[in-house]
Amino acid sequence: MIGLDVERVYVEVDITFGMKNFQVVGLPDRAVREAVGRVESAIKTSGFAFPRYKITVNLAPASMKKAGPVYDVPIAIGILLAQGLFAVEKPCLLVGELGLDGAIRHVDGILPITIAAKAWGFPSIIVPACNAKEAAVVEGIEVLGVAHIKALVAHLDGSAPITPTPPTAMAVSVAPKAASDMRYVKGQERAKRALEIAAAGAHNILLSGPPGSGKTMLARALPTILPQLTAREALDITRVHSVSGTLHGRSLMSDRPFQAPHHTTSGVALIGGGAHPKPGQVSLAHRGVLFLDEFPEFSKQALENLRQPLEDGTVTVSRAAGTATFPAQFMLVAAMNPCPCGYASDPFHPCICTPSQIVRYQKKLSGPLIDRIDLHLEVPKIPVEQLADDNESEPSTTIQSRVQAARDIQTERFRGTDLVTNADMQAKDIKVYCVLEPDARLMLATAAQTLHVSARAYIRILKVARTIADLSALPTLTAYCISEALQFRERVCR
Repeated sequence: MIGLDVERVYVEVDITFGMKNFQVVGLPDRAVREAVGRVESAIKTSGFAFPRYKITVNLAPASMKKAGPVYDVPIAIGILLAQGLFAVEKPCLLVGELGLDGAIRHVDGILPITIAAKAWGFPSIIVPACNAKEAAVVEGIEVLGVAHIKALVAHLDGSAPITPTPPTAMAVSVAPKAASDMRYVKGQERAKRALEIAAAGAHNILLSGPPGSGKTMLARALPTILPQLTAREALDITRVHSVSGTLHGRSLMSDRPFQAPHHTTSGVALIGGGAHPKPGQVSLAHRGVLFLDEFPEFSKQALENLRQPLEDGTVTVSRAAGTATFPAQFMLVAAMNPCPCGYASDPFHPCICTPSQIVRYQKKLSGPLIDRIDLHLEVPKIPVEQLADDNESEPSTTIQSRVQAARDIQTERFRGTDLVTNADMQAKDIKVYCVLEPDARLMLATAAQTLHVSARAYIRILKVARTIADLSALPTLTAYCISEALQFRERVCR
């Protein structure tokens, strides 16, 4: 595995007469070298003979670094084949970690490995039994799940063939959590409208307000109004979580991810990396939500690292082991206080911060980073009268139906392209899909000149306006769409 890409490795085994020695060559890391002990014990405890000669295992190509325990099963089968215990007629791809008792254990990245095996033309792939349902998501290749090396040998020599795993259904659904339903959020109608727009077009949003105004509650209720996953999106999300080992027994991600890292999270954990690059939080939130509470409290490096994924929708990580590119098309939902004490915008609670402290606090967020956030919103404190009101707000299911309708319009509009949502559009797409009515064009031009809007902000205003038009099923952008998009472009950090 190199990022989400898969490279084919040939496992060659040679047994020659000489002093007993078992070595693995071909740039193996420590986990691969330790396969020597696992493989020998697994073969012996499974009742097979282990050669007391010189064993050389080569992992080709030798120029590529090998990492992880995924080579245990092919090494063990190679040793048994080299002894002439049985023969393999049909080509297949083997992957799996061995226990000392011969059990074949779970490995990460099975979904992209299976996709690669199909692309390489393998008729079948043999995977750990616990990974079989995940691999069976891929159509057009036979998936054989095996739990023990003895069962694998019995299959390969033809004495006890393994029954292929039936294909895993691609049906996905979204089940809103009642505990975080929008109906329990009192007041904040403007904030709910902003979240609805953000959900419909996958736009980034920044919420600013005093403590207790409901920023975190709003953010955690956002997943309940997100549109249903498409099969294509579910597969993309599952690939990332398969490589990261965060599927937790699921064969397919059935709901949109919601990642909420703590503000002490390092830049590498947020963006991804490591000696052998792994996806970070931004990639685990692909096609879902990345919620950063206490936004200015994140380290400067971590925040500035968000620039590339917010602009490009991908993260490129370069390390000595290689360069990996991970998808990162997520909705950023950031929440912050207006000042260190939090009460600069609260009319009922005095702020104890000095002007220099407020400026220093807000300067933690750079202009280029703020410019990449589509919707800026002040979240005021809710009066006690509204909190005590027994009337429930609009439920998430109702809002989600409008969001889903807007996403359906986008799906139809972008059919045949690489675009999925309005937030994915680039400058060249704006001219095609954002047709302005004359009064809307005049309003936008006047606002851009008066407010000194940057080119990036100009494009993001049009993206948001396109989403507002989709929520109203309008084919073109009207003056109302532009005016509402401009309202949410208000600078929170001054």
